[in-house]
Amino acid sequence: MKPAYTLEKIKYATDEPTYKRAIGLYESGKIKEFDDNGITYTATVQGTHPYKVVVHSKSYDRGRCNCYLGEQDILCKHMVAVAIYAILRGKKIPTEDKTTISHPTCSKNLGELSTEELAETKKVISNAVRLIKAYSGPSRIWFAYQDSLREGTNRLSTIVSKLPVSYQTADLLVKLIIRLDKKLVSGGVDDSNGTVGGFIAECVGVLQEYAKLDEKSIKAFKSLVGISSCFDWEEPLVEIYQNSLKSN
Repeated sequence: MKPAYTLEKIKYATDEPTYKRAIGLYESGKIKEFDDNGITYTATVQGTHPYKVVVHSKSYDRGRCNCYLGEQDILCKHMVAVAIYAILRGKKIPTEDKTTISHPTCSKNLGELSTEELAETKKVISNAVRLIKAYSGPSRIWFAYQDSLREGTNRLSTIVSKLPVSYQTADLLVKLIIRLDKKLVSGGVDDSNGTVGGFIAECVGVLQEYAKLDEKSIKAFKSLVGISSCFDWEEPLVEIYQNSLKSN
């Protein structure tokens, strides 16, 4: 039976070290005795010891493993590796899916998005932001909720890192982090792990790089003047904007 999740889902929602180790297990042929009963996938994963693993076909983080982490109900590399096998069934992993972008960076490429590219970028940003939602559930699903926040910020990190540098994209990025800040302030997001706040801080760093590469992008910081964010992250960008006014 085909799983309900995809490799893309696993890549973005799993923490980077666990995902990379799972990729290593899969590519080195450590998944043995794989079986698909239509509801769950079972396999033996050869690690320090042979581990017995069960993964649900509906959600890759539902299942069990008799390794140290698995016995504490923590998603382990063995479960992720079996989930990957359930998707690919021994096929090669596409190169672009072997690594994740978990932190936004500046592309350092000057330019603008076309009208079509801008519309598509806004669409994928909105889809990623939907994963950063309010939390009001029981404590037992808190870890799954944090995975959703991670998936959202990882997807956004990939988008941001590919953006060309210009006023157009700076404005897009400023609006994104203002939107995320509102989710933290009044949107009910439980950012106990600092996933969203950390992403916002890193985006500020990206925008500071924009300012160095393209002075026109600084104009996008004007919308930050007078706002009060939850971590005062806007201050360095406002300072850059105000200094630019003094120099003109």
